[in-house]
Amino acid sequence: MGHVSVIGVGNMGGAFVTGLASAGQYTVTAVDADPEALAAVESAAEETTTDLAAAREADLVVLAVKPSVVDAVLEDLELRPEQTLLTFAAGVAREYVAARTDATVVRVMPNLAAETGHMAAAVAGPVTDEVRALLDAVGEFVEVEESLMDTATAVNGSGPAFVFYLVEAMKQAGVDGGLDPEEAELLAAQTFRGAAETVLRDDRSVDELIDAVCSPNGTTIEGMELLWDSDVQTEFAGAVEAAARRSRELAEGFEDE
Repeated sequence: MGHVSVIGVGNMGGAFVTGLASAGQYTVTAVDADPEALAAVESAAEETTTDLAAAREADLVVLAVKPSVVDAVLEDLELRPEQTLLTFAAGVAREYVAARTDATVVRVMPNLAAETGHMAAAVAGPVTDEVRALLDAVGEFVEVEESLMDTATAVNGSGPAFVFYLVEAMKQAGVDGGLDPEEAELLAAQTFRGAAETVLRDDRSVDELIDAVCSPNGTTIEGMELLWDSDVQTEFAGAVEAAARRSRELAEGFEDE
């Protein structure tokens, strides 16, 4: 089994620790200054500690802290040249991190679905077999140029919140129509889950899949006609662009002079 240290076990780091534990292929050391955060992942991690030095013992190190504390952590983090550091910090360039550590640096934008093994991630940097196996253990990933990481941050990093919003909207529509809230939530969430699986596994395009559901003069086409005539797609694209813009703004704070 490989040994992974995860530094920062808040929402994203904690989800990653839990996902790795479920995969059963790694021993995980959780590192965080917050005892409550460590307690939350205690059952999933082999070891929990507030000592950054513990990361030196791992083959792979995950930096899952907020951008605002990246500098402080890197200042105290001493890694070996043969180690690989995966940084999850939004807006922080790989070059910026690499200048502050001896380890090989890979930039990753994951999402919270790592907790259930369904993560979608974008990766920039040297994707070795070790890195590939680690990410495969908790989901799927694509390799992109680092110049595209701000867009990826918006699509798959921020994307779950946008999808949660849509699930809630569909659930509420069901409740307004008389469904029980719990039943409406299950139907809405499972529908998104099933539709996503279909997109991933079916050879047809999204437009072709829509056509397959829309029978002439049926119920679905009535709803789709409304969506096609609305600004939903434009507004959704606007949300993605707003998130990407914020990622670019964060990056500006980490540009070396």
